[in-house]
Amino acid sequence: MDHSNISTSFDIAGRRITKHLGVVRGIIVRSRSIVGTVAAGLQTIFGGNISIYTELCERTRIDAYEQMIAHAEQLGADGLIGVRYDATEIMGGVTEVLCYGTAVKLE
Repeated sequence: MDHSNISTSFDIAGRRITKHLGVVRGIIVRSRSIVGTVAAGLQTIFGGNISIYTELCERTRIDAYEQMIAHAEQLGADGLIGVRYDATEIMGGVTEVLCYGTAVKLE
């Protein structure tokens, strides 16, 4: 899917939506490793960005986004609108990241 056809708004500039195919999603559940938790604990001593968690969060969001795109492509979509992210802590150290939107066909 062309990433220029993915939007957080409910239209795609310069394109006409011909059909709504439904909600699609990508869901990833990740846990922090003990090594990562210890390393992040050490980073908190010095303050600033906790890069280990930043990298984990970014990788998780990318994976959920790619899963959502794959789901849309399975439906025959060539666009996505209303794309959003949500995250929920399931239990200590375990987080679910959801990326969702509406799959569409474009003219």
